Formats: sequence, structure tokens, C-alpha cells
Amino acid sequence: MFNGECEPDYQSIYRNKVILITGPVGTVGSELLKQITMYDPLEIRLFDSNESGLFMQTQTYRNKVKLLSFLGDIKDDRKLFYAMEGAQVVFHVAAYKHVELCEYNPFEAVHTNVIGTQNVLNAAMRTKVERLLYTSSDKAVNPTNVMGTSKLLAERVVTASSIRCFNGNPRHIFASTRFGNVLGSNGSVIPVFWEQIKKGGPVTITDMRMTRFIMTVPESVKLVIKGAALACGGEVFVTKMPVVRIIDLAEAMIDLLAPIYGYHPGDIPIEFIGVKPGEKLYEELMSEEETTRAVELEDMFSVLPTLIDRKQIGSYRYPGFVSSEVKNPYISKNEKFMTKEEIVNYLCNHSVLGEEYSSHAHTAHKCPYASKLPVECSNV
Repeated sequence: MFNGECEPDYQSIYRNKVILITGPVGTVGSELLKQITMYDPLEIRLFDSNESGLFMQTQTYRNKVKLLSFLGDIKDDRKLFYAMEGAQVVFHVAAYKHVELCEYNPFEAVHTNVIGTQNVLNAAMRTKVERLLYTSSDKAVNPTNVMGTSKLLAERVVTASSIRCFNGNPRHIFASTRFGNVLGSNGSVIPVFWEQIKKGGPVTITDMRMTRFIMTVPESVKLVIKGAALACGGEVFVTKMPVVRIIDLAEAMIDLLAPIYGYHPGDIPIEFIGVKPGEKLYEELMSEEETTRAVELEDMFSVLPTLIDRKQIGSYRYPGFVSSEVKNPYISKNEKFMTKEEIVNYLCNHSVLGEEYSSHAHTAHKCPYASKLPVECSNV
């Protein structure tokens, strides 16, 4: 069923191809659009229900790449088929992602995240799409909430569709990629903490023990693009990510941002508000069961389908292959945490705090880490 031969030159997969992105208006989708244009595609198609956002994307990229914009919802299978006809690569990013909202609107989460994903897959199979990559979430591992459960089921739908397509002839290659918190994305802790610090606090944290995997938007998209190209069919790619305690991230941001708004870091209080409905104290990117059918690469793991013969696992040799044995589940509470100094360096080196912080960077010398900051943060 699987031959373990994966495409080594992932850049060539996108050149002169017709590529469709669902959910291109969101944070990850927007960065994906930006990065995929670098691979000289023949055409990029955008599929989103956000009219204003879609219009702005069209204006931004009008003279950079051939672009077609489709206003629609992934729950509309007929519109999906129309938009996907002739496409060769699909990035399925559109989803409901907020845990608390999905808890109170479970049917909508299932309708969009599961049925919507099945609609995308049906259209892909009918229109002979070559490759499809679904963006999942750490919350799909041992889910404790509706959002995570819906993302897990969507992963399984993607894998099952890829296996069903093989029949000895891998015409379609469908896979998923799974990552944790994308810093700076809509609804992430970075903009939430920022606004709270700007107002003088309090900075609200659910629990002192909370830990999270973190990644920047550009980093996450690079691995999405790579995962789609490396896929043999049916895998879930799990990205390797640094880990932080949320209390340390909050304190690092207070140290960096409080002086900009005229506060001493010690004047910004931190308030613990309790765990939200369906929220975990830690994140899991790969379960113990999944380690038995996973292989390790340099910057990610590949979790192979449950239906694969376990004897075939050792035959998978992706570029950057490290090992066919993965012994430990990938859980944030079990990984080494970044220090506060490392968090500051990470935020600065990856420009997570963006242009507003840079425009006020002359105040960075007030930060207690100023003498240890990288040049781009402290040399002002």
C-alpha cells in the first residue's frame, strides 16, 4: 500500500502548479499565501468566507501572481468543487479554532471542522488533486474539548481518504500537519497579553502550571509547505517546537513592553483566573500510542496511518531522516522549558512583537535583559 518513497525536492512540487488555499484570510493562511508565491506557482486560488479580507488579499497580490478569489464556505460542497477544478495542490487551513467558542457551539465546530473537511476531500478526489495538506492542532491529541475532537476526526478523515485513494496507485496524496500555539496569530496569547500590558494590567493567566509549545507564524508555514511536499500519503506530521511556561512568557512580555507604555515591570500585576472550559494545563503533540508508528526527522515527526503494517515503518526514509524508533510521547510538560532570557531572545530574533515594538525600541534599555538582548533588539 505504501512504498515509503517521498519526494526529496519539495520546492519543485509547487512550481508551475495550480494551488488552492482554504482560509487564506487568517493569520496562517495569509503567511502561507505570502510564502507559496516564492515557488513560482502557475496560479493561486483563494477560498474564504471573509469578503473584506479576501478583497484585501486580492489587492495585495494582484501584480505578484495570477490569483483567483472564491467567496464561499467549506460547508458548500458545490462551490468547493467549482473552485478546486483544475487545482493540483490544496492547503486546507479553514477551520474553527477557538476552544471556548467551540464548547458552546459544538455542532458548528463539527459542521465546519469535520464535514467541511470531508467536503474539501470529496472535491479534491473528484477533481484529481495531486496533494492535499490539512493543518491540524495539538488539541487533537487525547482531546478534552470539542475543538480538539473535531480536529482529530478531521485528521482521521484525511488519512482514510488518502488510504482509500491508493488501491495500488497513489493518485492522491493527502496528509496532515499538527502544531501548537502560533505566536501572534489571531486569538493567541501574544496580542492578548500585549493589550493587557498596554492598559497597565492585570495580565490574566489561567494557571501557574500551564505550559505550551510555541512557534512563529513563518516557522509554522514553512513546515506546512514542507510537510505537503514530503508526504507519502496518510501521515500526520508533528512539528518540533520549543516549550514555555505561560507565566514565564507573560513576565518576559511585561519586562519588554511595560517601559514602552510608561510602566515599571513590577507595576503590572498578574492575575490567575482559572482554567477555561475544555482547556488543558499542558499540550500534547504526539500520544504514547502514536510513538509506536512514528518516525523521527530533523525538524518533525511523521506519524504513520494506523492501518499500516508496523513492519513497514522502518522502510520510510524521508529527507532528514533520523530514526524509525520514537520512544517518548511529545508532551509540553515533559519537555525542557525555555528560560525567561531565552523567551526574550526568541521574541526579538523572530520579530514576534512586530513593528509597534520596533518603533518604540528606544525604550528597550529600560528592560532588565537589555544587555543580553540580540543586536536587533538592544542596539537602538
